Amino acid sequence: MTEEHAGHDWPILESRAEYQTGWYEGGYDLVEQPDGTEKKYYWAALPPAVVVVPIVDGEIVMVEQYRPAIREHCLELPAGIVEDGESYTEAGARELREETGFDPAGVSLLEDFWVATGAMRHQRGIVFAEGLEPVETDLDDNEFLEVTTVPIENALDRARADPANDATIEGILLAREDGLL
Repeated sequence: MTEEHAGHDWPILESRAEYQTGWYEGGYDLVEQPDGTEKKYYWAALPPAVVVVPIVDGEIVMVEQYRPAIREHCLELPAGIVEDGESYTEAGARELREETGFDPAGVSLLEDFWVATGAMRHQRGIVFAEGLEPVETDLDDNEFLEVTTVPIENALDRARADPANDATIEGILLAREDGLL
């Protein structure tokens, strides 16, 4: 960043939510840019989400589900919304139980970060789960999942196969980088 713009914090002249759904809000901020001009920056605000990298018997537990937004069936890591008052690890353990029918003995946070910062107000946590024991699933009324496992050595290749999913690739890479896979 140049010294000229180092102290500029892009004052918000107007902030407007233009639409709301049951799980996200969209709108814009009219900001003053460092050169003094004004511009609308559009955003979508979503609640925090968690992605789980669960390991059982040397394999990664994944779910296959249809994603209407892209009109494709996707192989993904289990994931979901962090509910009020939950940590990423608590939400990860809950989502794993609900979606896959596995209860983890241990869950640890690998990373939390902002997602698609050019257009979204959305945070994501990636958690690692191990010591999985079978339990009953408890799917939401809009979840139609097929649970599968993938050998650890094939997981990244499977995650990169079309249609690839950012959260699944991130989770596998972070777990691998931390020496967990």
